[in-house]
Amino acid sequence: MPSKIIRKLFIGSLIFSAGLALAQVNAGLPTIELKTGIYRIQAELADTPKAREVGLMNRTSMPTNTGMLFVFEEKAGHCFWMNNTKIPLSIAFIADDGRIVNIEEMQAETLNSHCPKATIRYALEMNKQWFSERVIVPGTVITGLPRK
Repeated sequence: MPSKIIRKLFIGSLIFSAGLALAQVNAGLPTIELKTGIYRIQAELADTPKAREVGLMNRTSMPTNTGMLFVFEEKAGHCFWMNNTKIPLSIAFIADDGRIVNIEEMQAETLNSHCPKATIRYALEMNKQWFSERVIVPGTVITGLPRK
């Protein structure tokens, strides 16, 4: 009898852990598929003021080829920092035509500003060095961006 209880507790903890892992991937935000060259990116869409404000804060991991796309109503010099962001990230600032303007590496839990070198409407956050490991550089085109 005790082994059945232990088994049920174990299965319950596995289900709970799986639920936490899914919460890490998608905090209820819509997702969009982006592409660059041979790479596909599953990006959560931060296209409201609240979603942009929270971003990837308090997450402890992010799967490979998954990121967050920030979409702004107006083109501007939208800067980012890493307050309450627990994982190091890379950010690509993207022009309206999908071309990457510049890429910055961001350390977790810092308040350093990371800004685009031109006015932008899109920014894509991925795990640290995701872009450099795939030789994705400024000028590379990201396709599948939503039109605002």
